[in-house]
Amino acid sequence: QVSPALRTPRLPVWLCSISGRHGVLFGTDSRLLSDWKSERIFHLYFCSGQQEQTQTAHLTIDTHSHHWEEAQREGPCSPGKRCPALEMAIRTKWAGATVSWNGTGPFF
Repeated sequence: QVSPALRTPRLPVWLCSISGRHGVLFGTDSRLLSDWKSERIFHLYFCSGQQEQTQTAHLTIDTHSHHWEEAQREGPCSPGKRCPALEMAIRTKWAGATVSWNGTGPFF
């Protein structure tokens, strides 16, 4: 029998398979599961267990953009610009979100 906590997680957790490699993307804010207003600016963490990842990546996700900011920056994954696969995976849930790696070099 599956535990109720496994059927309904208390914290947001996503198992990722990106380019044939696996990892865990998770948040520590339970409001992401129930309050859409919490999805404006929030933090996620990513662990892959791969050699190139020496520490858990701390990502800041911003799903809110203003029309006056669009002219100042290129859109996410604009033509000629490569995006890390993890950012593209995050954007499958939050289209148009900006992802800040907070000093960690983008990988994956």
